[in-house]
Amino acid sequence: MWPYLAMFLAALATDLIPVIGPPVWTVMIFMLVKFDLNPWLVLAVGVPGSVLGRYGLSLYAPWFFGKVIKQSKSNELKFAGRKLTGSLWRSWPFVLLYSLTPLSTTALFSAAGLARIKPAQILPPFFVAKFVSDAVMLFTGRYAIRNSVDLAYGTFSWKGIITIVAGLVVLAAFLFLDWRVLLERKKLRLNFNIWK
Repeated sequence: MWPYLAMFLAALATDLIPVIGPPVWTVMIFMLVKFDLNPWLVLAVGVPGSVLGRYGLSLYAPWFFGKVIKQSKSNELKFAGRKLTGSLWRSWPFVLLYSLTPLSTTALFSAAGLARIKPAQILPPFFVAKFVSDAVMLFTGRYAIRNSVDLAYGTFSWKGIITIVAGLVVLAAFLFLDWRVLLERKKLRLNFNIWK
């Protein structure tokens, strides 16, 4: 029973990280294979741990980003996050679709935290998307590991590298894009002078 508790805590800790860390599904696959766990139980404890971790990130994001980025950038990110505060029929599909992609949700929850968005605006669609995407990754990963001759071969695949690069681009856009100019004036402007 302890591996499932460890899975929950690992998912929670991984998604509390305020910068790009390892995806939770990689931790799930590791635990699944290492301890020969039931994949449905791994999902049943890992996904709630992940959702709780992202919620925790949204709670401390204002404090964390207040310490490392300038106030002007913080205000800009709050402005971008407030775009999620519309009606549920507008915010839920966006959160659901974004969370289904392999991109990191760190930026999404950081902006939501800075804008002080209510959990009901973002957590339910994130939970659904997280369960679906993690299930796909978990069962695919388990199959690949069980049928792989060389475990390290899949570690540095082109798909994995492209996903990491795409995640870094999204994080850079989150940090360096002038969101107020983009959303109000519909113009792209970058601002690299955001650090304190």
